[in-house]
Amino acid sequence: MKYKILDRIKSPESLKKMSHEKISLLADEIRDFMVKSVSKTGGHLASSLGAVETTLALYRVFDPPVDKIIWDVGHQAYAHKIITGRKKRFHSLRKKGGISGFTKISESPYDAFGAGHTSTSISAALGFAKARDISGGKNEVVAVIGDASLANGMSLEAINHMGHDKTNMLIVVIDNEMSISPTVGALSKHLNNIMTGGIYNKFRQTARDMLLKIPAIGQPTAAIIKQAEESIKGVLSPGIIFEELGLRYFGPIDGHNIKNLTETLQRIKALEGPKLLHVYTKKGKGYAPAEKNPTMFHGIGKFNVETGEPEKSCGRPSYSSVFSDSLVKLAGKNNKIAAIVAAMIEGTNLSEFKRRYPGRFFDVGIAEEHAVTFAAGLAAAGMRPVVAVYSTFLQRGVDQIIHDAGLQKLPVVFAMDRAGIVGEDGPTHHGIFDIAFMKMIPNMIVMAPSDAFELERLMKTALRYTAGPSSIRFPRGESVAAIKQENMAAVIPGKARIVKKGSAVTIACLGTPLGEVINAAGALGKKYAKKIEIIDARFAKPLDENAIARSVAKTGRLITVEEGVIEGGFGQSVAAMLKRKGLRNFKVSILGIPDLFPGQGTMEELRDESGISQRAIEKAILRMLEQPAGR
Repeated sequence: MKYKILDRIKSPESLKKMSHEKISLLADEIRDFMVKSVSKTGGHLASSLGAVETTLALYRVFDPPVDKIIWDVGHQAYAHKIITGRKKRFHSLRKKGGISGFTKISESPYDAFGAGHTSTSISAALGFAKARDISGGKNEVVAVIGDASLANGMSLEAINHMGHDKTNMLIVVIDNEMSISPTVGALSKHLNNIMTGGIYNKFRQTARDMLLKIPAIGQPTAAIIKQAEESIKGVLSPGIIFEELGLRYFGPIDGHNIKNLTETLQRIKALEGPKLLHVYTKKGKGYAPAEKNPTMFHGIGKFNVETGEPEKSCGRPSYSSVFSDSLVKLAGKNNKIAAIVAAMIEGTNLSEFKRRYPGRFFDVGIAEEHAVTFAAGLAAAGMRPVVAVYSTFLQRGVDQIIHDAGLQKLPVVFAMDRAGIVGEDGPTHHGIFDIAFMKMIPNMIVMAPSDAFELERLMKTALRYTAGPSSIRFPRGESVAAIKQENMAAVIPGKARIVKKGSAVTIACLGTPLGEVINAAGALGKKYAKKIEIIDARFAKPLDENAIARSVAKTGRLITVEEGVIEGGFGQSVAAMLKRKGLRNFKVSILGIPDLFPGQGTMEELRDESGISQRAIEKAILRMLEQPAGR
């Protein structure tokens, strides 16, 4: 489809010459283009739809890439990508070799800082502003952040630093919760026009300077005037907390009124010091299905543009569903079980737990560090807390896991969703480090179920384990049943199982790659059928040392498979354990994620690239069998 205005945009400079009316039409075209593109690629649509006018206004007032606009997370940055030279490549969004779903320094000079995890923008922007001041630069620095991310501890730490140092930069808060009443918004808009006006601010500063020069009464009087101004603003706007932290607060204003946005930003730009502009927007704006269900369209796969319906899957339950169903059942039998999420109720599939056990369900917001220590407090008081979190986001809570759960031997269960390769979201979201960082913590047991049945069994194991914290990881996507089983009892910690016996090579597998291992062994045919022994390790810590050592002593060859980083991972632990037990000359091949950040693409593409797909495992088996066995 051709667009009258959008197709003519070669760079953001074009926006500065457009009328407000033309910019509004451009916003409509961008939304139409965005919806049609994302329907084919999937992506974070609702937030980006809500941020279109704010993006255009920023580019009308500021001059990137000289001025720095730092986007938080990147969920709202699609319009930014489209107008900065990436429209023609937008069809490759989140695909292998295509443009990232988030901001990425190597992708464009307009992407001043990479994003993917929340609440980094203010800290990064403050770094840019301080570097500018040190070098004597004059460029502007802007951090764009969502209202939910603003409550994260990292954001508040950065605001505290920014306000204390009186650093000249701007924070733009995009508030899409629609919690601000029209009356308050209108009053604040009127006050805002006054507060950002040149005459007012010149008079304000001149009067303050004059008062401070008057002996005895100058300082107290200036303080009284400041208090009076803050009292008025406190009644009329919700920004007094930011004023107390040292920022000038403006807003809230309508984030879809391009004329008012542009004029307000121009006025704020002329002011020195730390500033915050609060804009309210509608998540999913301009596309009815996304407006109606912004949660579903926050991060969505391919969908039908006309109906908004996502493409149907094959119908198997997701691992998230298996986890949540298991937790709900276990909580029905034990009223000490509590669930904790960090602003990811739907993402972790715990809506049903919340409905059934509201008193034992806690959404702590985007605050993973707090979630971990809060859970440790619950555990110390006798509860059995389960922290349900994406693997990549739990990285933020490693210190708390070590200090508050591990050191104190508190029985907190960490249920890590999206473990391993996650696909199109790319390097910021792959959950590939948790085996390594959980395994290093004393008193922690580290579990990885191989399929849906084992996930249920290991959930029981985790909630029965009271000697310390435990972690259990499972991948994104539809579950499989690699091995059908009748026994659904809890597993003894550290107990592996022999899935298939063989004589010439041991394959020790951790987690869901087991299905690929079984398929690879089967694909090699009868010639190799009796040569391949397969062990489902279940635990990265403690290891079933005896079972693995007996097998390798027999075969003289070992292949380990895991969907996590090789460095510090399961395979290296197995190899080190065998050396400790006196096995010296066995041949070993460790399959896992190499020492790099995997890119974006389908999960199948990335697993193959990392050497843990069925095809890669088949090749590894054949290479190993070509080598003489060691003992």
